[in-house]
Amino acid sequence: MERILGGSAAFITGASGGLGAHFARLLSRNGAAVAISARRVDKIEALADELNAAGGRAIALPLDVADAHAIGPALDRAAAELGTIDILVNNAGVGGEGMALDLSIDDFDATFAVNVRGTYFAAREAAARMLAAKIQGRIVNIASIATHTVLPGLSAYCGSKAAVGMLTKSFAREWARQGIAVNALCPGYIETGINDFWWPTEGGQRQLKAFPRRRLMDAEDLDAAFLMLVGPAARTITGSIITVDDGQSLPGGG
Repeated sequence: MERILGGSAAFITGASGGLGAHFARLLSRNGAAVAISARRVDKIEALADELNAAGGRAIALPLDVADAHAIGPALDRAAAELGTIDILVNNAGVGGEGMALDLSIDDFDATFAVNVRGTYFAAREAAARMLAAKIQGRIVNIASIATHTVLPGLSAYCGSKAAVGMLTKSFAREWARQGIAVNALCPGYIETGINDFWWPTEGGQRQLKAFPRRRLMDAEDLDAAFLMLVGPAARTITGSIITVDDGQSLPGGG
């Protein structure tokens, strides 16, 4: 297999499981050294061991992106061990479930602290280092179909992901002339640790049957678009919000 990311070093947030762990494995298989960050230290250490045992190069870095002051030092440690970080994957996210009249202020703030503030400051800190190193960097923000589609009972989550979409475009415009490509990937529903409780329920089954293809996606369905955005193909792609959702956000869908 061609290792299209050979020589690259990637930093990924929220990589203790689900899509984050999947993207970390994908980056490693394609030749990138990978800094795996998340709050659950045991999970990211086990994943780093797995990737290193498979012939990759990976380190685990404890990080809560809600603590904006911790992001820069984590990036510096990753660069010291792996080399200049030229790929950032902003994957950390929380669900923010709850109807607007029921959602607590603390839950709202927690959703925006991770999904918006975490994305903002991780992108800013990574971009500052890419600019200082004069490299053609790649920043991929993992958004959601909630960026552009109403998901009932998830108003805070939808608001946060819509913000990620506009941050993506704003960052892309600011850093375009310096060669940093900033894009967002909007997945449809994939069963992960955030939502696996939902699908076996009556409501989950009803939602599933409303999707045009009446199925969930697999994480692997995102691979082609993801590799395009982190690799050489993104040379002329920036400010794009790319949806890969199996048609789930089409009118009449879920």
